[in-house]
Amino acid sequence: MSGFTNIHTNRRVKREKILKIAKFKSLPQMNTSISQLQKFRINAYNCLGFAKDATFDLLDAILTTRNAHSLADLSLSPLFRRQWSSVYECLQDCRPNSNKLMELYLEQIPGDESEYITVGIDHTYSARPDSPTLKDRGYHHQPSASGKVTIGQGYSTIAWIPEEKGSWALPLRHERITSFEAPIGKAAWQLRKVTKSLNKPVLALLDSEYGNASWVNQTVDIEADCLIRIRSNCCLWAEPGKYSGRGRPRKHGAKFKLNDQSTWWEACETVKVQDPKLGEIKLQQWSQLHFRNSPSVCMNLILVERIDSTKKGSLQKPLWLVFIGQKMPSIEKIWSKYLRRFAVDHWYRFIKQRLHWTLPALSTPHQCERWSDLMPLMTWQLWLAKDIVQEHHLPWQKSQSNLTPGRVAQSMLGLLMEIGTPAQSPKPRGKSTGWKTGQKRNKRIRYPVVKKRKTVAKKGKNKKR
Repeated sequence: MSGFTNIHTNRRVKREKILKIAKFKSLPQMNTSISQLQKFRINAYNCLGFAKDATFDLLDAILTTRNAHSLADLSLSPLFRRQWSSVYECLQDCRPNSNKLMELYLEQIPGDESEYITVGIDHTYSARPDSPTLKDRGYHHQPSASGKVTIGQGYSTIAWIPEEKGSWALPLRHERITSFEAPIGKAAWQLRKVTKSLNKPVLALLDSEYGNASWVNQTVDIEADCLIRIRSNCCLWAEPGKYSGRGRPRKHGAKFKLNDQSTWWEACETVKVQDPKLGEIKLQQWSQLHFRNSPSVCMNLILVERIDSTKKGSLQKPLWLVFIGQKMPSIEKIWSKYLRRFAVDHWYRFIKQRLHWTLPALSTPHQCERWSDLMPLMTWQLWLAKDIVQEHHLPWQKSQSNLTPGRVAQSMLGLLMEIGTPAQSPKPRGKSTGWKTGQKRNKRIRYPVVKKRKTVAKKGKNKKR
């Protein structure tokens, strides 16, 4: 018997053993949730375009493979029914439809939201410093190493935050930031796409990188409220007084400098609340403020301070937030919603460590985009399986009542074997003719790293000669 036949025989034996274990444990009687997951998988399978069978097998292999050193290691999963070379071929041929997948994700959001559909927006990078043949790489700051940069590709993410507590973030769009785009512009475009397809009120949570006039001006026509953290050295401006009747009307009033308490005036509202983790919190609010370069958009400024700063935990420094929207909820409710933004950071760590997002060294930006489109798809499957999967924790782990994405992925193998897959079985085909004898191999093109710079018009550039 050939080696290829032995491999497939061993896989078949493993599949039969796993299926027996899954049937012995018996899944919970949650037919509605199981049928919802199966329907989602079928619809997602139809959105993958070419090579969707091999791509869907790859998705199941990623969900059930905890450790991998290369893409070829994923082909050793009993759920991947093809040869190892199909892992690379499916990323070359598949065409995931991002718009259809986003609509599929939005259908899973329940319609009984009382206030907002909360979304978090952020961006990260995939480091590729040793890939000179990969086009459109740029410089990216490393948050963990202050003052250092790395070379790679940036990605912007907008994700639905489904719970008030926990580490779940469900991406609606996860797309590459090209060298012709900026993170703020890309995030504004993603938010506009989501709000057009979602006929519900949206609250966007953003970090201090988006807390500036550029974001405000690019999202002024988007029907979504924003809660943004701003830096402590930021300057805001009040509304101008009445027009005196002479000269051009003023755009700005008094200056409000966040790190200079002498420029503050009395807050519109001051409240003290008791938080179970942070202790006593003091909240202050100022209204009718704006950035210097966006005077037409007014904001509400919120200062969050811990009364007892000696206790350990987050929020050691004062937290400055601005709310942009039609009607702001009470500050007792709105300030804590910003803490849910960190679920996006948890998702970034999850896809890098568990879903192997940064594992492959793909050769083209298009392959990187197709690979990245699979990350939200797998995360949504884990979310739909959260309440029906039987937890399988390691001997040194404690059992959990509310499963995290990692724990669900750790327990997915038996469930996937039970519900099956919409992908078709592989069909045998002949051997490739291989590389022709005497045919020359061309060296791949080396691309320079793109460095974004601010363009400054030179004096006298537009003068006629």
